[in-house]
Amino acid sequence: MFLSLQNLPRAMAVVLSAVLCLLPLGAQADHSWGNYHWARSQNPFTLKLGDNLSSAWDPYLLTTAKDWSTPLVTEPATSDVLNTLIVAGSTRPKQCRASSGKVEVCNATYGFNGWLGIAQIWASGSHISQGVVKMNDSYFNTASYNKPAWRNLVLCQEVGHTLGLDHQDEDFGNANLGTCMDYANDPVPNQHPNQHDYEQLALIYSHLDTFTSLAASSASTSAAPALLGVDLNSQREWGQLLRSRNGGRTEVYARDLGRGHKLFTFVIWAW
Repeated sequence: MFLSLQNLPRAMAVVLSAVLCLLPLGAQADHSWGNYHWARSQNPFTLKLGDNLSSAWDPYLLTTAKDWSTPLVTEPATSDVLNTLIVAGSTRPKQCRASSGKVEVCNATYGFNGWLGIAQIWASGSHISQGVVKMNDSYFNTASYNKPAWRNLVLCQEVGHTLGLDHQDEDFGNANLGTCMDYANDPVPNQHPNQHDYEQLALIYSHLDTFTSLAASSASTSAAPALLGVDLNSQREWGQLLRSRNGGRTEVYARDLGRGHKLFTFVIWAW
């Protein structure tokens, strides 16, 4: 998720939320998001992306889906671990409810609340069971962000989070890394994954599980009912501040949802 520091006021933020079950916030290895991954018994596996997008966003979802289908051969060679498949969405875009076993992708005018995009994952242990990505048209309909580069960058990054990836870099002042998993003020060089993203995915999915979390199952959504009335876009719902970096520009919050479930919110503040 990205903000242009030149175009957004201080009070705005970009939010990434993840609902995690029975698992503490772990240390990140390289730019994996803790140890969170989709359970599967073989590679490559197919992750379904539910299309709840307007026609204006559909071309960008096609690009993102192609980008995150890991290549069979690259230089240097990496494993072909996953493919993404666009399917019909199962939710209303404004609510953008999660569906077990896949990632629902939505866009709507969610309001001038400070974020361009949100990615959410539900997990049991280290296994992701469902995910949600939201694109905020309140900003993307403005002249500042109604540009192909911004749409590609934000959608690519949010879907990348639902695969288990964190950011490669969170310093706006560093040189662009040529990946959508980089925070940057200039989106043009950072619209797609780079080789390091594919290598990281190969590491994340280098082991196999004895079951799959890619199929619809009521058991995998045990945390969902506790979230139906929670506004995950509001700071007052984020809970306790766990980590603050870059002079307070990047922060992590945790909220205990009870019964061993927790909500973690990753936020980038702009000023």
